[in-house]
Amino acid sequence: MPATIEETVKVDQKGRITIPIAVRELFDIREGMYLLMIADKEAREIKLVPLPVAAKLAKLKLLVEDRTGVLAELTRFIAGYNVDIVSTKCVVLKREELGECEMIVDISKTGWADPSVIVGELRKLEPVKNVELVQLSV
Repeated sequence: MPATIEETVKVDQKGRITIPIAVRELFDIREGMYLLMIADKEAREIKLVPLPVAAKLAKLKLLVEDRTGVLAELTRFIAGYNVDIVSTKCVVLKREELGECEMIVDISKTGWADPSVIVGELRKLEPVKNVELVQLSV
């Protein structure tokens, strides 16, 4: 099967689309599964990310120093807690001073009853200026 599949789909009167069989098979998408939809207004694109049945999603909003290696430091740190990063978008707010990252993460493999644990741990990192957590329901 090819690495990428391009298909044209039609939106019906209720705003629904049918995911082509080749794409469903490629990602093992089955009836009842959840997909995370990420709509990027600036890029004018929509991404669909298949989620495991047990996914427990949260959105992290971080204000961080804008310097080389900060994103790598954040992702290594988060991965150390067995948190799966589903989506990341980072932008520079003020060059060489301040940046903002939004991450959608799956915390289902952490064993945490309270996902705000990650907020306290992230605040201890030197480049992190602020952290907000929003639990997303699946």
